[in-house]
Amino acid sequence: MRYWLMKSEPSDVSIDDLAGFPNQTVDWYGIRNYQARNFMRDQMQVGDGVFFYHSNCDVPGIAGIARVSSLAYPDRLQFIQGHKYYDAKSTPETPRWLNVDVQLVKKTRLLSLQELRTYPELATMRILQRGNRLSITPVDPKEWAFISEKLSA
Repeated sequence: MRYWLMKSEPSDVSIDDLAGFPNQTVDWYGIRNYQARNFMRDQMQVGDGVFFYHSNCDVPGIAGIARVSSLAYPDRLQFIQGHKYYDAKSTPETPRWLNVDVQLVKKTRLLSLQELRTYPELATMRILQRGNRLSITPVDPKEWAFISEKLSA
């Protein structure tokens, strides 16, 4: 089992939106970074843990826990001409972009980016590294356990 931090802008899909979706599941669409795509394609497995992270908002941070609920499959938006995620170089026969489905496990208190930075145990966490802008990053099992404990307290 692996663990991930997956960023979503709450103005697009928030933890509350996820809680209201059918089966409390969303397709993690719109990933247009090859490294993030490769994480989904090559490493994510059904059941992997996900920290659902609100980004690009007033108070960014972990807003809940989810799980990967499908293997990677083509992102349908890459084929819709005129859509912001359209990719003219992608075809149904050779799709460039993938997504996985993510299902809510539980909404938690917001564990802000500012609070995450206060814990020396998380000093090497990718989200806290200067210049890290990836929307999907692996989370070390020790980081997962530490954060999970903080979210349960």
